[in-house]
Amino acid sequence: MGIGEFDREAYVAEASGAAAAPRTLAEALRARGDDGLAALLRARPDLLGPVPNDLTQLATRAGTRGSVIRAIERLDRFSLQAAEALAVAPDPTPYPVLLALLAGDEGDAEIEAALPAAVALLREQALVWGGDERLRLVRTARELLAPSAQHPSPTGLGPTVAEATSGMSPGRVQEIIAAAGLTSTHDPVSAVAALTELFTDRTRMGELLDTAPPEALAVLDRLVWGPPYGEVTANPAPPVRWLRDRGLLLPVSPRTMVLPREVALHLRGGRAHRTPEPVPPEPVVQRDYRPQVVDSAAAGQAYVALATVEELLKSWDRGGPPVLRAGGLAVRDLKRIAAALDVSEPIACFWLELGYAAGLLASDGEADERYAPTPAYDDWLDLPPAERWARLVTPWLTATRTSGLVGGQDAKGRTLSALGPDLDRSSAPEVRHRVLLLLATLPPGAAADPESLLARLRWERPLRGAEGSASTADLRSRIARWTLEEAELLGLTGRGALSGPARALLNLPLAEAATPAEPGGGVELSVAATRAATLLAPLLPEAVDHVLLQADLTAVAPGPLRRPLADALGVLADVESKGGATVYRFTPGSVRRALDSGQTATDLHDFLAKHSTTPVPQPLAYLVDDVARRHGHLKVGAASAYVRCDDDTVLGEILADRRSAPLGLRRLAPTVLAAQTDPVSLLDGLRSMGYAPAAESAEGDVLIARADAYRTPARTAPVPVPDGPPSPDSTLLSAAVKAIRAGDRAATAVRKEPTTPTAAGTLPRTSAAETLATVQAAAMTGSAVWIGYVNAEGSASQRVIAPVRVEGGFVTGYDHTADEVRTYPLHRITGVAELADDQV
Repeated sequence: MGIGEFDREAYVAEASGAAAAPRTLAEALRARGDDGLAALLRARPDLLGPVPNDLTQLATRAGTRGSVIRAIERLDRFSLQAAEALAVAPDPTPYPVLLALLAGDEGDAEIEAALPAAVALLREQALVWGGDERLRLVRTARELLAPSAQHPSPTGLGPTVAEATSGMSPGRVQEIIAAAGLTSTHDPVSAVAALTELFTDRTRMGELLDTAPPEALAVLDRLVWGPPYGEVTANPAPPVRWLRDRGLLLPVSPRTMVLPREVALHLRGGRAHRTPEPVPPEPVVQRDYRPQVVDSAAAGQAYVALATVEELLKSWDRGGPPVLRAGGLAVRDLKRIAAALDVSEPIACFWLELGYAAGLLASDGEADERYAPTPAYDDWLDLPPAERWARLVTPWLTATRTSGLVGGQDAKGRTLSALGPDLDRSSAPEVRHRVLLLLATLPPGAAADPESLLARLRWERPLRGAEGSASTADLRSRIARWTLEEAELLGLTGRGALSGPARALLNLPLAEAATPAEPGGGVELSVAATRAATLLAPLLPEAVDHVLLQADLTAVAPGPLRRPLADALGVLADVESKGGATVYRFTPGSVRRALDSGQTATDLHDFLAKHSTTPVPQPLAYLVDDVARRHGHLKVGAASAYVRCDDDTVLGEILADRRSAPLGLRRLAPTVLAAQTDPVSLLDGLRSMGYAPAAESAEGDVLIARADAYRTPARTAPVPVPDGPPSPDSTLLSAAVKAIRAGDRAATAVRKEPTTPTAAGTLPRTSAAETLATVQAAAMTGSAVWIGYVNAEGSASQRVIAPVRVEGGFVTGYDHTADEVRTYPLHRITGVAELADDQV
């Protein structure tokens, strides 16, 4: 078994084995093998920053509050319930006591089968240590999970009798003992012990409760599953007084009573949790489809996704909407985009964020900052459709930006905007992968019930609900719902079932589902994306090079058009409707747009005849000729601006038209008008009056308005925000375990007592002469010594070295701590000590 593997059954056997019981977590870690340490570091990578010097430092770091919270947040529900049960159990806890707290007096076969693996997981992550006869929850975890008045436990249990009576007078304790029918004692400690013994004795406790009034039992029923605290008046009702007098309710303040933990456990039948969940809920099949139907539906949606992203960014060719001062897109611009795409605003947010994550759009960084496509968008357009799809789904899988949050509020009450800040949620990639992998556990073609998927996710990470904002909703479940919707929009699923290309993207077998493992199965995501694109390519509709021209000035594209034809037709006509076939409409404005781009009427006639499978309708030919005849009749240049026309009657008509008043026109010559507006505004104004002017340069040449797109400077896609430290690979794990072991050997090596006593844990201190003599002697005898060393940065450390050469003010030897031969300056060695004889 390699360093990257871990045999949990062997680890459980080792933990319950019977060598000397460890007294600390450090000793428990020291008893582990290299595989056990590697498993701990893999599960809790934050322990590696930086690599601990020895196992004592590793144990200390594993017990810090931040690290323990991160580890607890990643526990599944049953492992968390086991930890919560240990937090309310005596410390240390025998394994049978823990089992009884989870399974209750009646027992539960599923809990008995699942508990060993849960305890092994807690041991693996260093949240629990010790053998089965003495299980110990690390102190920080106990503080976090143990019940208190300020932080109630999910178990709903209150304090123990000893904790609840800690501030009670000895006389009052004796009164409770007497009322409960127990013999008085001479001290409060034995009295509390006797009361605890009574409450934990099932027979005697049952006899005591048999004498309770029904109203008192009703009070206990209301408190038994928590919260265990209740408010009382200065003069409690008789049922409450009966319970208080016998210690079944104990005061924590003048107006507050609490149900002791031992009493609650008796009433619960010994169970710490109302509903233990040892077995994860399985995803439920909602409906079955043939895999071919699923793949076809997914491919159709993948094509729609490509067309939608292209349509969105093509509309920004001349520059997109402005960037808000605080970053992001204004609400009015989002509404405008949603209307243009004919989708809802949340869906429009998704497409915007998808393009941003893929690096296809960004802000231009100018003074009047606007959004626009990036140069990468043009490269993306040149790719085959299947590869373009892969370029979209790959960043979606790993992106931490979450479009579903748009419209909500951040922690400061500010509204979150599309493409704006504070949309990163570090758990989003993990949730997306997990949702897709859960879908992959179902047979091909099976669509899952969304609620069953959410139930499974809540079981796997019960404490990862709220993140980032203070929302009370379960963020993990919300991201999962968004994932299901977005996967359908991208064509990763079809009719709710995982498609074949999606299985390839996740590196799963295509014929049947595999047991989910780590996303990608160790294969690079780019390689998996290439496989997925290869599978999707034959499912996408073939691009066509023709259209069907109709007499109503429309053209029907019977499928996706090839790139040159689509670009040219997009200039000559406007898209009227999309779907299985795209309908284009020819208008005077669209034909003028094509003429402005430098084409002539002859060019347009040839283009239509070449790419139409039907004859060019006469109305369309007339439309092209009519617009071309009037195009360029007027010339607009910069004076501020002027209008030039060989026909002075046309200029007279313009001056006489009231609509020309805002342009500030006046006649300079029979064929020239001057304007008080800029050329662009003058062109737009004349076109709105029904004319077809052409722009000209200062030299009098006609300016061709080609459809050259505006692009931002080169931009990189946003970097995902990591969810904690990255997972270490096997090489790093092996090196870290080796370094920790070496450092621990140096730290725990038994040394001879120095002639000058030093405080425990400090570096040895010897004179320069003593240091030189000791290392020379060690080099001659081939023995190892313990040295204190301070490096050039002033960092002090302890090392065990075997000197082989001492010369020129340096000592060269084998460093057991670093496991390599090193050379140290003698003047940086603070002191030296010989190792004990049994360590040499």
